[in-house]
Amino acid sequence: MYECLKDAVAARPDLQRIGRYMHARFLIEVGDTPYHVTVENGHVTAVDTGPFKMRSWDFAIRAPKDVWDVFCSDIPPPGYQDLFAMTRYGHASLEGNTAPLLHNLRYVKELLALPRTLRQEAGE
Repeated sequence: MYECLKDAVAARPDLQRIGRYMHARFLIEVGDTPYHVTVENGHVTAVDTGPFKMRSWDFAIRAPKDVWDVFCSDIPPPGYQDLFAMTRYGHASLEGNTAPLLHNLRYVKELLALPRTLRQEAGE
């Protein structure tokens, strides 16, 4: 699901500019599949799919696969349209040092929505 981030961000200079001050390693957990994402200066330098033992991260966003599927749908329903909506309604959890997330909130939100955006751009 999130394997595409590195190439997708590389093709979006506007998104790189928004995240140009972000330096973080974070985890996106889709059900049982962990995606370890490394961001340097707005560039996604690595997306590693686990599982890994003892892999460190700054913050983690965890949700079941069906929640991510709804989040990535063309028009997500209320409670699924945004990272904070998903955490508020108990669909997802946010853990760790949230400072890098909050300092780069727009970048992270657009990064999480990239699978939806790519599908819409492809006309699927």
